[in-house]
Parts: sequence; C-alpha cells; structure tokens
Amino acid sequence: APLDAHPLAGQTLSGADMIVQVLADQGTTAIFGYSGGAILPTYDAVFRYNQQQLARGAAQMPLIVPANEQGAGFMAAGYARASGRVGVCIVTSGPGATNTVTPVRDCLADSIPMVVICGQVPTTAIGSDAFQEAPVSALMSSVAKHVFLVTDPGRLEATVRTAFEIARTGRPGPVVIDIPKDVQNWSGTFRGSGTLAIPGYRKRLFAVNHAVIEEDEAASFFSLLAQSQRPLLYVGGGVINSGAADALAEFALSFNIPVVSTLMGIGAFDTTHPLSLRMLGMHGAAFANYAVDDCDFLLCVGARFDDRVAGVPARFAPNARHIAHLDVDRAEINKVKRVHWSHVGMLPEALRALSAWGRQHGAAGLPYADWHRHLGELKSRHAMNYDRNSTLIQPYYVIEELNRLTRGEAIITTGVGQHQMWAAQYCDFRRPRQWLTSGSMGTMGFGLPAAIGAQIANPGALVVDIDGDSSIRMNIGELETVTTYDLPVKVMVLNNFGDGMVKQWQKLFFKG
Repeated sequence: APLDAHPLAGQTLSGADMIVQVLADQGTTAIFGYSGGAILPTYDAVFRYNQQQLARGAAQMPLIVPANEQGAGFMAAGYARASGRVGVCIVTSGPGATNTVTPVRDCLADSIPMVVICGQVPTTAIGSDAFQEAPVSALMSSVAKHVFLVTDPGRLEATVRTAFEIARTGRPGPVVIDIPKDVQNWSGTFRGSGTLAIPGYRKRLFAVNHAVIEEDEAASFFSLLAQSQRPLLYVGGGVINSGAADALAEFALSFNIPVVSTLMGIGAFDTTHPLSLRMLGMHGAAFANYAVDDCDFLLCVGARFDDRVAGVPARFAPNARHIAHLDVDRAEINKVKRVHWSHVGMLPEALRALSAWGRQHGAAGLPYADWHRHLGELKSRHAMNYDRNSTLIQPYYVIEELNRLTRGEAIITTGVGQHQMWAAQYCDFRRPRQWLTSGSMGTMGFGLPAAIGAQIANPGALVVDIDGDSSIRMNIGELETVTTYDLPVKVMVLNNFGDGMVKQWQKLFFKG
C-alpha cells in the first residue's frame, strides 16, 4: 500500500461506518442531529466510532441532539459561521428531512457551508409513499447548493467526500445527501480516497481559483481610483466567507479608503477603527448611507447590492462616477447594478494583488483629507442615539452596556427583527465570525441554536444570543439543549411584547 494510504483502506465497512469515517476525515469535530428509523444505522456508527476513539484516547465527534431538526440545522450553521468549517447535520427521513428545509435555504442565502445527511426509506420502497418518506431530492434541489440521492452503495464514500468539497469551495453553501437505509446497512470495501467526477463544477472552480488580476486590469482599476476624491469600500459576507478580512484591512489602510459593510459583512473590518462607517442600508447608520450617496468611486467586495441595501438600484450611489466589483460568483456581476470594472476570483488574492500593484506604482497613501473631514462631520451629525433621559430602560442602552462589557470580543448571535438591527447598530466586532445572524432569509428562531453551534465550535469563547421575545419562542426548546450539554451560552431577551418589526411596519404603512 502507498505510504499516504488511509489506515482503513481495503477494509470491509458498512455504509454507515463509511459515512462516519469520511466525516472524521473531513475534520468534523461535532455532529448535530436527531434520530429516527431511517437514519439509525448511521447513528449507531457514530456511537461506535466515539467508543473506539475513547478507548484509543483520541478525539471524538460528539453528537449534539436538539429539540427539533430545524435547531440541528441552525446549530450546524452557527458552528460553520463561527469557525469557517463545514457544519454537519444528520436527520431521519420524512419530517426529519423536511424540518431542515429552512436551515438549508438559510445557509444557501447567506453562503454558509453545511452538509445535511438525511436517512431515506429503503431503495425498493422509494416512491411508494412508505412510512416517513418525503421526496427530499425534489424538495431540496431548489434550496441547496447541490443534492445527492445515493442509490448505488459503491458510490457512497465518494459522494460524502464530494459533498464536503462542494459545500466549502467557491461560493460556499449547503449540500444535502439523501441516503436510503439499505445503503447504510450495505457492506463493501472502504477505499479511503476518491471523489465523484464533477467536471463542470471543478472546471468553473479551477477558473475562479486561478483567476489573477493582470497588470493591465490593475492599472485600469487604479486609473479609476486616481480620478476619485471620495472613494468608498462597500463590503459584504463574501469577505468573511473567503477569509479575506486581513487582505481587506491591508487594502483599506494602504489607500486610506473608508469602509461600509452590509449586515452579513459586519466584522469583516474592525468596527472600532476610524475608517469604519459601520452598516449601511435600510437599518444601517444614516452616516453610512450618506457616505454612499456622496462617494464618487464605490468598490464592492463580496456583496451583492441586496434590496435591503440598494432598494432602488438606479438611485444607489448616485454620485459614483465609477463602480468596481470583486466577487467569487460571476452571476453577481451586473446582476443588480451595472459596474465599470470587475474581477471574478478569490477575494484574498485579488485584494492583495491590488494592494501590491498600488504600492509598487506609488498609488498608496492619498490623504483624501476633505473626504475624511466630510465623513467625520456626517458621523457626528448623524450619530446613533436614543432617548437617554427616559425613565424606561431603552433596548439600545442595554446593548450598549453589554458591548461595554464584551469590548467587541464576544460572539453575538441574534434572532430576527428589531433586536437584531439594534445589535447590529450598537455592538462592536473586532474580527470576522463574531456576528452570526440570519441575513438574507431573516429566519426567526435562529439565535439560540446558532449560539449553541458557535459555542461547540469555540468552547472557550464568550457566546451571547441577543434575542427577541417572539424569535426565541420559535426554538425555545433548545434551552434544554443548552443545559443538557452544560454550555455557558448567555441569552439576553429584549421583550417588546410582540413581533416588534412587524408592528413597526403595520404602524408606518398599514394604519396599525
């Protein structure tokens, strides 16, 4: 056998044991899941794997059991968002699988890597309306990055490995594997390596991974920047997902360009830094939105001109003579807003290439003194504020106090609604992967399970769920999960006696 062969290569294993071994090989440190008949063989394999690891004194893959499969999906998502690793969720067929549709869509919408393994009725029973059968492939195909139904047991091992590859590469996302019970019970030879042939995907991925900003492209970018007196960086979740925060900071500091971020981009750039203009958009800081109005050059990095940011695309950044866009997904370029310069590729490499070219050709260090003075005035004139003389406790005050204690070092999760936006506005984040929120889907009930996943991924971190009275009710059963696994998660509920943001809209637009 070759020296780099897997220690179990050539051994006979059950399909379930193969699944668990590939999870371990892929660096999984925890599994989130709920049992049921169609997934029991794989559950049993997890328990047996952990017993063997315990006997060896080696690391286990603890199985964290939620109150509900939606909770398992959001725990896996919280784990992935907080660590950058692929979250793993294992559920049974039928209702187990359908309960994960929302977290799968949530992960696709926010580009979060997750692998969901669903049990399925035996292959001979598929399509017969068997007990706890659901058409997982049909249900999930429109909300997942990719779906596999494994009917050939010989392809099981390679399929699980390929699912991880697809989930974590390019623009990350959720991958669902539907595995019939007889495929889990099958026995065969474990190869220890090998993936499925997915030539189209790998070809696109190769192009993205090897895309380089050529000399003439960089020159063209800096010729646009040179015409600018008021440049602005507009950054989104792609910066965090791609690990580009350091490269972004280097670029912003090299060229003295201020930064606004989307809800998903919070933490991509230190919110306490003088160049930070915090969050823009519908619920963003007024000064951030005025900065976008007033800028004459906008560089969008890993963001997508979402409707909560660019409500009327034609009127977004109206004074920007030029807009540039860096993204890993070609589909986002010119999708909502026409741009004058773009590059599709990995963000850290692209930002570093631009920084290097700019420094080499003396483009660095323009002071933009008037622009920074103007932004300073906007910041002081339109500073975030609230009624500080009220006899009632203001939610903003509560979050300010929490922020004073955590100093931008905590991992904060939220539900969805007013409390979510207040947390985004009043909390500081020194680094990426500290702000975990359901952005694009806006899923209430996200905060508590996501906090559990984040705490499992980062046992030593301070994790706080800032939640609303309606949001926490959606997955309140997960409070028991916190106590079962003795997790030091902190939960702060802001009670506004209802669906606060919905009530706000009803008052503003529907006469109450």
